[in-house]
Amino acid sequence: MSRVYPFDEAATARAVIDDDGTLIEWNEGARRLLGHRADAVVGRPAAGLLTGPVPDLPRGSRWHGTLAVRHLDGHSVDVWLLARYRPAADGAGNRWVLVAPVRRTGPPAADDPLGEAGLVQSPCATAVYDEELRLRRMNDAMAEVSGLPEDHARGLRFTELVDGPESEELARGMREVLDTGRPLDVQTFMRAGGESRAHAWLARMAPVRDRAGRVRGVCLAAHDVSDNHRARQRLQLVNEASVRIGTTLDVTRTAQELADMCVPALADFVTIDLLDPEEYGGEPPARIATPVTLRRAAHRSVLDGVPEAVMEPGQTERYPGGSPQADSLTAGHTIIASKSAGDMHPWMNWNSARTRQVRAFGVHSTMSVPVRARGLTLGVAVFVRHRRPDGFDSDDRLLAEEITTRAAVCIDNARRYSRERETALALQRSLLPRTLPRTAALEASSRYLPAARAGVGGDWFDVIQLSGLRVAMVVGDVVGHGIQASATMGRLRTAVRTLADIDLAPDELLTHLDDLVVRLAEEAGGDGATGEVGATCLYAVYDPVSRRCTLARAGHPPPLLLPPDGRPQELELPAGPPLGLGGLPFESAEVELAEGTVIALYTDGLVTSRERDGDAGRAMLFQALSAGAGSLDVSCDRVLRTLLPSGGAADDVALLLARTQGLPASRVATWDIPADPALVAPIRKQVVEQLDTWGLGEAAFTTELVVSELVTNAIRYGAHPIRLRLIHDAATLICEVSDANPTAPHLRRAKTFDEGGRGLLLVAQLTQRWGSRHTTDGKTIWAELPLFEEEG
Repeated sequence: MSRVYPFDEAATARAVIDDDGTLIEWNEGARRLLGHRADAVVGRPAAGLLTGPVPDLPRGSRWHGTLAVRHLDGHSVDVWLLARYRPAADGAGNRWVLVAPVRRTGPPAADDPLGEAGLVQSPCATAVYDEELRLRRMNDAMAEVSGLPEDHARGLRFTELVDGPESEELARGMREVLDTGRPLDVQTFMRAGGESRAHAWLARMAPVRDRAGRVRGVCLAAHDVSDNHRARQRLQLVNEASVRIGTTLDVTRTAQELADMCVPALADFVTIDLLDPEEYGGEPPARIATPVTLRRAAHRSVLDGVPEAVMEPGQTERYPGGSPQADSLTAGHTIIASKSAGDMHPWMNWNSARTRQVRAFGVHSTMSVPVRARGLTLGVAVFVRHRRPDGFDSDDRLLAEEITTRAAVCIDNARRYSRERETALALQRSLLPRTLPRTAALEASSRYLPAARAGVGGDWFDVIQLSGLRVAMVVGDVVGHGIQASATMGRLRTAVRTLADIDLAPDELLTHLDDLVVRLAEEAGGDGATGEVGATCLYAVYDPVSRRCTLARAGHPPPLLLPPDGRPQELELPAGPPLGLGGLPFESAEVELAEGTVIALYTDGLVTSRERDGDAGRAMLFQALSAGAGSLDVSCDRVLRTLLPSGGAADDVALLLARTQGLPASRVATWDIPADPALVAPIRKQVVEQLDTWGLGEAAFTTELVVSELVTNAIRYGAHPIRLRLIHDAATLICEVSDANPTAPHLRRAKTFDEGGRGLLLVAQLTQRWGSRHTTDGKTIWAELPLFEEEG
């Protein structure tokens, strides 16, 4: 039952004056003070009650001062007034509210209990020190804080009452107040008398003056600001967590950052255990059931070497029901257990190794917090205290949950990135050539490195066998990273192979490839907009017979050449526009390469980085290539070590090294074919003689038939000049017939009574493969015959 205090509201005189100076309120206190009844003054000008001049009251503020006011009996009374300007509640106008105490009271007497209450009974811990900084007075609150009675402590200096460097700091502050006469605030963290834990304190020091104004001592008021201090610490910890956790897209690194963040600020030992993706098919489960398999991602301890841990990062363990990890995961919320509460005993029996560690290190409190993000449970963070004497409380729970939630989002981001990166890497590996073909034209070696942070991209390379022992080399770079870039790269690589199969010249091939990129960009943009699809490409065709290489590039870095017994040099090529601009021409260039020349094709991620520009990178590439001309595999590794010493690159990197090989002139035979079909027989005879010279007598019958059909077709349907060429490789015999008619032949099904139409079908059946290619002055029909056994 509440107590009703007999407060006397009439002890204060109160009056309200309207904006025009009319009295509108007059209370009983005002009647007591001046004798006028309310009905005698309300509604009349307030100035009529003044015996002196009317003060100029400032609008919209507060005013106080002494006014001479007429009493009812006629004498003048000096009244101290406090006037406040405020708007009326009913919106009818603004008004002044005047208040004054009805009776004056003097200062408390020496024996008045209220006189001592200001110091002794104040809830604020207060003490007064004299000019020698010796204790003169302190109230009950200060005696409780210091743990000393005033009678015994009086006369001691502050540094004699409190030990430690903090007391010296406060004593210096008190001396400063004595010297300067100015108040001073000092914040410190110290343990009060008789306490086991330190507190945050705000010491407010002010000078104590005598009636003459001389400083005669210092008044010290101590305020326990531990709650505010802890709140600031927690806020600072949360802010630091947002900066220090999630610096990379690596799950293990992020988990370690969470553990590092919380030790020793929140716990003495922290473990981060995540659900094993392999156990659940790569994705966290919607519901957790015990026993649950967790993989140790990270841990941290205040002790060197993390001796509390019973498992190392990377190891897995199955946690049964009743363990803090499994219980918090299945419950979906934080679980705090302490030795004092007795709730640590049920789960200490499930693992004897952990039980020994708990006893050995004196673990007395644990807190298990589920690591959850976007509705998925990723794992659990366990916080342990064994050095700090206090257990976990509700504030610790909130702080741990806040930091863990922030870290969980970063871990989930890293997990999703890793999954996408692995998917993109698998796609990239499936789209890039696993091995390079072995050809008579060149020896090749390659390397591909995904970007260290941005992930896989659209860099690709390829070596494509063409007709006539020629080989195409290609390297390209699609704008962007991730699965989309890899998929675009796959489409472009397939398109290049298709266009190369019809033996397009390098500049024509890039023109068709440019059209494809434009269409891809339109599809990616949708609604007629242009999507962000672009690429660069370098395409080169090397002919081992002529030892000439034809190249064209579309905004790609030019290749480097390392001649045998020479210095590396950059091949000058027309730059060409990047793919995707549409409608711009490409130019080809042709160079003759000495046998044994190494040609280096690469993407700009190899030579360009944040630390260096392309010129510096190319200079380093020159140095790496000239360091040795032995194995191309060794050269590839040396190039990567030289330009990417840390093992990572800001952008993905593709590198293709190829050493040219020439075909001896003795392996090539050429005949000019006359226009008379009757002269085909002598040509066949010369072909058979050439095969005998090469030791290929067993292939003579098939070769004679193929040559006869191709030459006869050229005489019948082609245009002069007509030329036959045989190329003998170790495993292949190639027949080529060229003429000036650009029209390419095609297979057709001959009817029963047709006299012709079966020639090319016969060629297709007798050869390993056949085809046609356009030349600058016509076309070439070619066929390859496998050589299973070489004579001689």
